[in-house]
Parts: sequence; C-alpha cells; structure tokens
Amino acid sequence: MTRIKYTREEALAFHLEPRPGKWDMTASVPMTTQRDLSLAYSPGVAVPCEEIARDPALAYDYTNKGNLVAVISNGTAVLGLGNLGALGAKPVMEGKSILFKRFADVNSIDVELDTEDPDEFIKAVRLMAPTFGGINLEDIKAPECFIIEQTLKEQLDIPVFHDDQHGTAVICAAGLLNALHLSGKKIEDVKIVLNGAGAAGIACLELLKFMGARYDNCIMCDTKGVIYQGRTEGMNQWKSAHAVKTSARTLEDAMVGADVFIGVSVKGAVTQDMVKSMADNPVIFAMANPDPEITPEEAHEVRMDAIVATGRSDYPNQVNNVLGFPYLFRGALDIHARAINEEMKIACAHALAQLAREDVPDEVALAYGKAPTFGRDYIIPTPFDPRLIHRIPPAVAKAGMDTGVARRPIIDMEAYEQGLRQRMDPTASILRGLSARARKAQSRMIFAEGDDPRVLRAAVMYQRSGFGKALVVGRAEDVRQKLEEAGLADAVRELEVVNAANTQHLDTYKDFLYKRLQRKGHDRLDVHRMAARDRHVFAALMLAHGHGDALVTGATRKSAHVLNLINHVFDADAEHGAVGVTALLHNGRIVLISDTLVQEWPESEDLATIAERAADVARHMGLDPRVAFVSFSTFGYPVSERAEKMHRAPAVLEQRGVDFEFEGEMTVDVALNARAQANYPFQRLSGPANILVVPARHSASISVKLMQEMAGATVIGPILSGVGHSIQIASTVSTANDILNMAVIAACNMGSDQ
Repeated sequence: MTRIKYTREEALAFHLEPRPGKWDMTASVPMTTQRDLSLAYSPGVAVPCEEIARDPALAYDYTNKGNLVAVISNGTAVLGLGNLGALGAKPVMEGKSILFKRFADVNSIDVELDTEDPDEFIKAVRLMAPTFGGINLEDIKAPECFIIEQTLKEQLDIPVFHDDQHGTAVICAAGLLNALHLSGKKIEDVKIVLNGAGAAGIACLELLKFMGARYDNCIMCDTKGVIYQGRTEGMNQWKSAHAVKTSARTLEDAMVGADVFIGVSVKGAVTQDMVKSMADNPVIFAMANPDPEITPEEAHEVRMDAIVATGRSDYPNQVNNVLGFPYLFRGALDIHARAINEEMKIACAHALAQLAREDVPDEVALAYGKAPTFGRDYIIPTPFDPRLIHRIPPAVAKAGMDTGVARRPIIDMEAYEQGLRQRMDPTASILRGLSARARKAQSRMIFAEGDDPRVLRAAVMYQRSGFGKALVVGRAEDVRQKLEEAGLADAVRELEVVNAANTQHLDTYKDFLYKRLQRKGHDRLDVHRMAARDRHVFAALMLAHGHGDALVTGATRKSAHVLNLINHVFDADAEHGAVGVTALLHNGRIVLISDTLVQEWPESEDLATIAERAADVARHMGLDPRVAFVSFSTFGYPVSERAEKMHRAPAVLEQRGVDFEFEGEMTVDVALNARAQANYPFQRLSGPANILVVPARHSASISVKLMQEMAGATVIGPILSGVGHSIQIASTVSTANDILNMAVIAACNMGSDQ
C-alpha cells in the first residue's frame, strides 16, 4: 500500500502559510455600520445579558455556547510523541478544532493548560465551562485522564468526552458489530482479547461489556502480560476492574481460541502463529498507529477467514475517530445535552454499523472507483460518506432524549435531519472523493514544467500523497538544484526526470508530429525543434504515446499559448468540441462556469455542446447537473440580439434529448437563487443551477476572476474537457497546491472521453 509522505519543511510551511496556525474567526452578524456595532456591543448587548442572567438556559439562544466545543489538553500524551507540554500540543489541538468544524459544523476552540496536576486541570476546566456547550479532552496521559474525565463529568452539566478513550471505542464497537454479524457470532458469546491497557484499550473493553460482552470472556493484556485476578505488578484500579480468573499469562496464551483481538498497543505485537491459534472467522482490530500489531497481509497469509481492521487509511476498514466525535457532539449540542452517556455512544456505534450495511451514495462510489459493498473489506463507513452528518447525530440525539440528558428535546426529527443535510459544505466531500479516486487510479502524471519550483513542489506532493508516479519534464541538474533550494533535496531521487535527451522515443514522437503538421506549414526542422525543445509539446507527445496517463501544464505560460502548443499534438479546439470548465467553490457552494478556456464566441449549437461537457464534469464531481444558460436577460426580456443565442441553446439540448436539467436564458440571480426562481414557476430547474453556461469566453473569465478576487472563492480549473486524453492547464498564478489540485483532477480522468 502507498503511504503518504511529507518532509519537515512541508509540514512547517503548511502551518505557517497563509497565516500561522490552522483556524481563523469570522463574525456571524453584520459589523459594518454604527448601528451594527451598537447592537453587537454596547449598549445593545446589555439586553441579552440581562435575559441570560435571569434565565441561564437562554445562553443557548443568545450566544454561541450551543455550538461551541473546547478542545482541552495539557500535552502529556501527544499522539505517539509523549509529553510535549501544553504549547507543544497546540498544533494538534488546533487540528482537532478544525475537524469539528469540517465534519459537523461545530465551532471549536483549542485550550492548552500548562499543568500536570489533575486538580489544577480540573479546576481550570470547571471555571471556564460556562463558555462552552461541550468539552473534548485530548492527549492527556493515563491514569490522570481517567481521574480528570470522571471528576469533570460529576461536576459539570455539559458533555465531557475524552476522545482518546471513547472515540476509538465507539468506532471499534461499530466495526465489531458488523464483523460479528458477518461471522455469524453474538457479542455475548465471543472471547475477546485486548492488548494495550491504556486509555483507549480500557474504554474499548468497557463499552463492549456495556453492549453485552461477558466479563469472563474478555481478557486484557498489557506490556507485562495478562491482567489476571491476583496480579500485583504494574496494576492500578482501572486495570484491576478488568482482571479475570484465567490460567493464561501471556498474550500468546490468551489468543488461543479467541474470536476477537483488539489492539491499541505497538507494531508487531501479534504474530502469525497467534492468529493461527484463534477461533474460526477471527476478527482482528489491529489499531496501533502508525503501524498495526499485525498487517492485514500478514494475517490473511495464515487465515483467509479473518476480518481485519486497522487505524490506517491505506487499508480497508479504517478505525478513524473522525467518524465519531464530531457527530457525537453535534447530536449532543443540538439537544443541549448535560452529558454524552454510554447509550449515546452505543447509538452512534449502531448507526455507523447500519450505514455500512446500506448501498453507498454516488459520492462514495466515485471516490472508490466502484461502489463498496458490505462485507469483510467494508465493515466501517468511510469519512467522506455524506450521509454521516444526517444519520449519526439524530441517533445520538434520540438516545440522549430517551435517557433524560436533553435539556431541549428535538420535536420534529425529520426537520432536524433535513437541517443537518443543509448545514454541511458539499464541496469538501467532493474534493475528498476526488483525492480518493486519484489515489486509487495511481496515474503516471506528466508535469510539463520542471523548471518551475511550484511545479516541482506539486510533483513531490503528488507522489508523496500516494496519488501515483510523477514524471517531470526538465533537465536533471536544474530539477535537482531547484528542489534543493525549495528544501526538498531528499526528493531528488524520488522524481523521474524526462526530456528529449534521455528518452528512447524522440524519433517516434517526431514522426507522429510531422504527420500531423506537414500540411500545416511545418517542415521537419520545425517539428524537431518543437518535439525536442518545447516542454509543452514534448509532454503532450508523451501522453499521446501512452508514456504517461495524464498531463498538467500551464503554470509558466498563458493558457491560450499552452493550448495552442497542445493543439499541435491533440485536437483540443472548439472545432472538435473541446471545452474549458472552471469550478468555483465558495461558502459551501460549488458552481461550474464554462467555457472559460477554448471557445471565444460560441453559437447556440456550441453552447449546447459546452453544457453537455460541463454536465459530464459535474457528474465526475458527484453532482446532479443543473444547467443555466445565463445572460443579462431572463426568458426574453429585455430583448437583445446578443441574448438570442442563449435563448436558442436550450432548444438544441431538447433536440439532443439530454438527460440532465437545463433552462435559460436567465440572469445569474435567477439561476442561483431559489427565491428568484420562484418568480418564474414555469422554469424547469428543480433548484439553483450548479452549471452556468455563459455567452463568451471573456465573460466567463471576468466572472471567475471577479469571484476569486472579490469574494475569495476557491478556483479549480479550467478543466479541459472533450479532448480524449486527460490534460489540465493550470493558471500562471497557481500555487503549488493549485497545481496539485489540477493533477488530482487529471488523475481522475475528469473531462476526458476515456
């Protein structure tokens, strides 16, 4: 399996740019006029202050308390790095905060407490608790984490959740429910062996026992072996609670006849002989990170009947905490819960397990390259499943209401679920899906401009992210020098540098090019110069001959010039139906604009073709296409000869019998605003358009650049569609990350006819 790699320089740059850290704060109310300021602060703010003082429950109505979680740590157990201290833990806590926002639209702020004294930690959290709707404890070493969490649960009337313990436990439980279902076993009957008696291990076993696992069937092991009744060495009250009567003294002894192994320990703790000794259809959750106790390959070598899960994203069945904590807090916050109890965790586990048994939506199928189906290699949903946000929180909320921890129960659960669907940013799941598809495709990506440091950084990121092989067109010495200057000297050996001097195919390339251009005013010397000296042409020739799977170029030359060079090798022009489609991502919406690259002044037939190409790109992104032909007129008013072609284009699509929604001509506000659309009840779009077909290339360019500069929209593209090969042309102002995004799109064959 491909592992994602990065350098220290890359990691530091990611946290430094564009601003230090990983999150900002924005106002959710207008802050423009003097009146706005008077309402937001003095004197207007006095009114809600008085209301909350009279009734503290109103803090959930008039402040952000009800959607605010604190991620709190003292840095005593940071990832696998140990005790880094409070400040050393801050990057991790910032990261956790943005995961809350990213996956469940929960606002979160990180708080690092500079103390290793549990009493001081507890007091600090208790004193700041009124600010928050929930507390997420993180990276606190055992056994202090048990003391801190239990005491805070007793003292506070908001959810307190130590994710290192319970997050892992919930996802493990969800996967185990499905693994046992597939194995035909019941949780109350199976023998469970757990290795790793730390916070996560103890929480896993406690939750499984709460769900029905029998006490005598569960054996816990630590570095000194089995935790048995009567053992005194290395014990504490939390381990003692799980001591059992058994003659087993080692992990190897315990594994004999075991149905389930759960590992939260260290790499290599489980041997193939141990796996051989397990019962039929064993379940192995080897969750040590970054390397599991035993790899799936090693386990399956000796037991093909094993169901294996790990903590790794590059193996099936990843036990990933991000499937749990954001949605647990989302459900808890929405009922103004006093706690997250065992019943809510179990409800989360059951909802996750049920989700994995159902047919996956198109977004997940696109990300995998196929639709994963419930089975031994798919027992846990993927983090980019868009159903998580509207399936897991309602289950958690219902369990909270049923067990009496809800201050404000949800009356209309159907409306609640619909609200959850609408609050999440769909663009993130689209981008995640594209990345997953690219990683699965493993495309050999040709980066045409190996003389540009941005392109080289993108090529390194492409390869180290596990997307495939990066082929860089350039001079080896120049590439080496620029990589060293960029702090990527160790990447010199990783990239394959190609050029006319080291290829065996130059004569083949020149013969091919001469046949295409001999009747277009180019002689053999012209052809030699282009093939041997122009990196854009050389890269296109590589692609045309199958010496790479996709091509990214354009970072160093204007797109029109690059497209002209590519046309020497391919038919990437308006005559042959090529189209440029640009994706704009802004405020949780994605809109495709076309044509932004190829067709200067398309007529109605061309506009219909542009719409079809854009619809193909939309489907590649997992969108249901809704096309609007936009103009300055709406359905014939005001009358204009220049708008006539936009009026005729929908009729062309009708004649072609396309299978997607389209309408026009209309102004942009009618296309994108449901309320504006309501003024035209006859129009055929079922909702706001996600594809805008514009009258001309210049208007498309103006629209895209205006949104980019004034609104801060993220721009992906233009995506070149309709060429027959996967070619993407970046912008000259692209960052290395922008170029990488274009490479990901190229790797997904988005826009090609293949």
